[in-house]
Amino acid sequence: MAAAERTDAAIDGYLLRLRTERGCSPRTLDGYGRELATLAGHADGRAWPAIDEGDVRRWIAQAAREGLSPTSIARRLSAWRGFFDWLAGRGELHANPARGVRAPRRPKRLPKALPPDLALRFVDGGDDVPADPSYPDALAFERLRDQAIVELLYSSGLRLSELTGLDARYVEAGAYRSAGWLARDEAEVQVLGKGGKRRTVPVGGPALAALDAWLAARARWLALHPDADRHALFLARRGGRLSNRSVQRRVRRLAVERGVPADVHPHVLRHSFASHLLQSSGDLRAVQELLGHASIATTQVYTSLDFQRLAAVYDAAHPRARRRSES
Repeated sequence: MAAAERTDAAIDGYLLRLRTERGCSPRTLDGYGRELATLAGHADGRAWPAIDEGDVRRWIAQAAREGLSPTSIARRLSAWRGFFDWLAGRGELHANPARGVRAPRRPKRLPKALPPDLALRFVDGGDDVPADPSYPDALAFERLRDQAIVELLYSSGLRLSELTGLDARYVEAGAYRSAGWLARDEAEVQVLGKGGKRRTVPVGGPALAALDAWLAARARWLALHPDADRHALFLARRGGRLSNRSVQRRVRRLAVERGVPADVHPHVLRHSFASHLLQSSGDLRAVQELLGHASIATTQVYTSLDFQRLAAVYDAAHPRARRRSES
């Protein structure tokens, strides 16, 4: 058997393991397949034991020179390491040649957050929110729902998946158990976050008012659509649970309609919630708990955002800063 044929068989075997033993999705398998095909192309028919760390370093350096992003290089190295680990576990390699190779450092990107005045302009709504929540018009249905969504995102800092996973109340029926739900009387939501970690998040007064208006419209809508999802807090017009993609589109459209000069998506509202709360309270630990971060190091990025705000105030107001900018 030729070396190239052995290469193809090894990759096929590894991808089969990922699919059958680890349950990787087709999309993940496609990504691994592309990265391993690139590795096979670099190997150019050489047997896997002949690949050493110098080869891997050279190929990664080449990818960087060709403009591949640090994130993509890290993903490529991860696929290669997993493949070589698998070969080593089968006794086909003595050591993993990619284990000691590091990807280029990724630039630290601060999360985007709206300034408080823009955030309030966005969530305050205005003339586009109907005054009568019982009106069964489809447009009123969507406007009341969308207003409740943006208020809740900014009020409680929920992740998008946490928001769309909410039920209108806790449900336990047969095999069904609510993963997340609105506890209206307690003015809070129970959410299931990353890693199956559950947390309780308070809901502010304006968000509760928007949710009350939406719940009234939702009840009216359910009475007219008996086949709709009875559990989901946020419903699509056809009666099913509102999808992540639909929320993203609606939030972006609302931002344009309300004159917010920024690309607003649900995570921007989460970042705005965290940044504004930290600016007001200075309590990093509380913000960590509300966001559901496993590590406080993840939450500390918002201290950088707060410093940026302070620096902007300094540059705009301090006499020495003005002289420096004028010079």
